[in-house]
Amino acid sequence: MDIKNIKLLVKLMVDNDLSELDMADGDSKIHLKRGVGGVPMVMPPGAAFPVPQVPAAPGSAAPAAPAAEKPGEQLLEIRSPMVGTFYAAPSPDSEPYVTIGSAVGEDSVVSIIEAMKVMNEIKAEHSGTIVEICVKNAQPVEYGQVLFRVKPA
Repeated sequence: MDIKNIKLLVKLMVDNDLSELDMADGDSKIHLKRGVGGVPMVMPPGAAFPVPQVPAAPGSAAPAAPAAEKPGEQLLEIRSPMVGTFYAAPSPDSEPYVTIGSAVGEDSVVSIIEAMKVMNEIKAEHSGTIVEICVKNAQPVEYGQVLFRVKPA
């Protein structure tokens, strides 16, 4: 395979959000795997590491507050602990785990993230009320992406 074909395969992976690709063409074989900034695409359940913090550029303005937030009100965020597909309900014909206005406790299951055919329950880890759902059902999510915003109890 020449570099032109490899570049086309990489573009195909990016365009279709593929993390791995195996291909054989006669005697030529290629295995491509991509990640995000050297971070593994999927972390084992229970494993966690801090989200890298990017320092603000001097003179840059603070980010705008979410629409659901009132002045002086601090909202907590429920973030994705892994890369995968977000599901709001345990099955397609079930009610969602939570909706806006739902009260949650630290051990309340708020969604599922599917990673490599494994369904991982996501817990609130905060007590309060759901005020914003930041992703849609069946949407791909990244590690550290905000899934929900919670008004503390």
